[in-house]
Amino acid sequence: MPSEADYIGRFAPSPSGPLHFGSLVAALASFLDARSHHGQWLLRMEDLDPAREPPEAAGQILRSLDAFGLHWDGEVLYQSTRLEAYREALHQLQAQGLIYACDCSRQDVQGMGGVYDGRCRHRSDPVTGGALRVQVTDETLHFDDLIQGLQAQQLGKECGDFVVLRKDGLFAYQIAVVVDDAWQHITHVVRGSDLLDSTARQIYLQQRLGYATPRYAHIPVAVNAEGQKLSKQHFARAIDDAHPAPQLWQVLQFLGQAPDPALANASTDDILHWAIQHWDIQAVPKLANIRHDCDDAASPD
Repeated sequence: MPSEADYIGRFAPSPSGPLHFGSLVAALASFLDARSHHGQWLLRMEDLDPAREPPEAAGQILRSLDAFGLHWDGEVLYQSTRLEAYREALHQLQAQGLIYACDCSRQDVQGMGGVYDGRCRHRSDPVTGGALRVQVTDETLHFDDLIQGLQAQQLGKECGDFVVLRKDGLFAYQIAVVVDDAWQHITHVVRGSDLLDSTARQIYLQQRLGYATPRYAHIPVAVNAEGQKLSKQHFARAIDDAHPAPQLWQVLQFLGQAPDPALANASTDDILHWAIQHWDIQAVPKLANIRHDCDDAASPD
């Protein structure tokens, strides 16, 4: 079992609203995996899109995590303070000849079947005001997910060249998360399966930038009655900071941990103590691979 010095995990919410049941699932799973390995659990705010971030959202997230006993190690990292690091990574990719401008919209990419076809790679007319994409190869990238098992993706055919700097000048999720995982020396990433399809792109960037690749574990996402992922976009109800214990018990059930029914009335500390001692990542439900949108906000049309 890894020692405390070996294991560094993290939880990285976007401060676009309060935590809901789905985000609590991701927070608790990553917390338990870190603590069960006597490791560190870091907190990162992915605050790169100010237009979608209410001023009080980050503080509300911190208060909720504290109320639920999910105490993080060290200082909170805010991605808004890391822009120079992302620029440096972008320059490294440009120096390798991997970056080019693209003015295709999200609708254009959807018209290509959802996989960008590289049409702007060799355009003779200069693109101004476009997004920046990174060129990918036809190689197949593999990784062994700790929950979902062996995964493989051929980026060229299944995703295509992807966006690292959006048309509006904001850094895309893929490059920011890779740079920060490397900078924080993250060894294990436990997150929702909606990001499973992003992992190959992140491994590709890690390889091009000379970064180590963490171990990945993707948990099922919670959905609403219509089968939509619980999110602020779909008006997911905020968790109740005043009554954390029963909600923690429900999340443990969702994660396949079979908590003792008596724990439903226990204290938050007692539930977390039990959960750390009994955490079994192999008990987390498996799921079939799901395809997601490969074009990361190429244009906020």
